[in-house]
Amino acid sequence: MVIVLKENTTEEQKDQLVNWFQGQGLKVHESKGEYTTILGLVGDVASIDKDMVGMLDIVEKVTPISEPYKNANRKFHPMDTVINVGGAKIGGGDFAVIAGPCSVGSEEHIMETAEKIKEAGASFLRGGAFKPRTSPYSFQGMKEEGLKLLSEAKKATGLPVVSELISIEYLDAFDDVDVIQVGARNMQNFEMLTELGHSGKTVLLTRGLANTIEDLLMSAEYILAGGNTNIILCESGIRTFEQTTRNTVDLSSIPVLHSKTHLPVIVDPSFSMGRSELVAPIALAAVAAGADGLMIEVNNDPRHALSDSAESLDPEEFKALMDRIGKVREAIR
Repeated sequence: MVIVLKENTTEEQKDQLVNWFQGQGLKVHESKGEYTTILGLVGDVASIDKDMVGMLDIVEKVTPISEPYKNANRKFHPMDTVINVGGAKIGGGDFAVIAGPCSVGSEEHIMETAEKIKEAGASFLRGGAFKPRTSPYSFQGMKEEGLKLLSEAKKATGLPVVSELISIEYLDAFDDVDVIQVGARNMQNFEMLTELGHSGKTVLLTRGLANTIEDLLMSAEYILAGGNTNIILCESGIRTFEQTTRNTVDLSSIPVLHSKTHLPVIVDPSFSMGRSELVAPIALAAVAAGADGLMIEVNNDPRHALSDSAESLDPEEFKALMDRIGKVREAIR
């Protein structure tokens, strides 16, 4: 349930109402706009008389929320959430590009790549240290050593680091990781999501290959329910009958998610396409559709990448794409 308070409501009046709701066993989420204050109620609201609340002098409007996700709901939080990680912002008109290799390969590899993507205008450095692979014989990542190399690249460039957590048992090793990525395979790992809700870390939550938009928002709700509001949603493609690309990018999810939630939405064209020559068209289409950012695989030497070399851009290709992204953003502004 959402309660919109009248513009002339005093802090004392608001606090009295909030205390009453809390006395009914409800959590109250407060969202302040320029002219209005919105109270979102989380919990069993069956005992709350909607009409009685609506008749209060300080209440402008009462709106029930039928969707199962509450904290993630735009009705709860009309203003866009802006994620700020070390000065790099995503959401609410702030656009950011996360770039870097699928897997950290060596100190020279990650350092050179980090420097190149920063020169091209990337805001975040991504790198896989723990890699969930379909085949048990594929490279599984450098693990803790990879995280150390990412930390060194962060010190050298100042770029906040994004890396994927594949199991909650490794969470303590991610202290110096700025944004924890939850991959498509773990989108409904509810134990992990619950723990991340208490972590305070910014979470990049990737939509699963066979999950709906509501599934994604319910997963975000697990994190939000723990008190962590720093969530970025990522569309990386869904599994369809089409086999010419790894996945099918659901570009319609961008405006749909923006209509349903206040959380920022980015797109990963690299993982979804699986082919480097298809990354730029999908990236530009995502920008035109209103994405708040992109995650793009960039490798200083794609031919010798330890994983997913076919989808990686080299630094020159990435720089050219960043120039085109700027032009599209200017055109739609």
